Amino acid sequence: MNNLNFSAEPLFSWYVVALAISGAAMLVLGAVNPGSGLKVGWRILNVLAGLGFLGYAYYLAFVFEGGRYEIFLKAFILPIALIASSVKAIVERGNAKNQQPAPQAASYDPNAPQAAPYDQPVPPQGAAPQGAPYAPPAQPVPDNPYAQPVPPAGQSGQAQ
Repeated sequence: MNNLNFSAEPLFSWYVVALAISGAAMLVLGAVNPGSGLKVGWRILNVLAGLGFLGYAYYLAFVFEGGRYEIFLKAFILPIALIASSVKAIVERGNAKNQQPAPQAASYDPNAPQAAPYDQPVPPQGAAPQGAPYAPPAQPVPDNPYAQPVPPAGQSGQAQ
């Protein structure tokens, strides 16, 4: 026997449908846990409340034989609160995944350029140490791809 008759009793029928939808939503959010990170207690509460709502909807739709019944609209506060809590946990977990991890401490690299102490200018890489006379390199520095080759001494570089 089906008690749902939207033409004869629309309020009762929609109440049963709302109970079933609310119960199914709470049951799914509690049982499936779609990466929401809900605490176990909230998941258990979702499942129990969902089973209660689905059970009451089934009772009203198929077992109830008429008579007096009451519609508890306040009962829909619980599913709204539990579903909102689940959605909030899903959003917070999604935001936590998108945050960048804290930078790791750099390891010591002995070949890295070192800062000059006390506002002293930093010599260019490959330059002679302070106090040594400057001597230009005989050949271009191999690390410089823009360096021009230096002709050997005694050649002008022009054709005669």
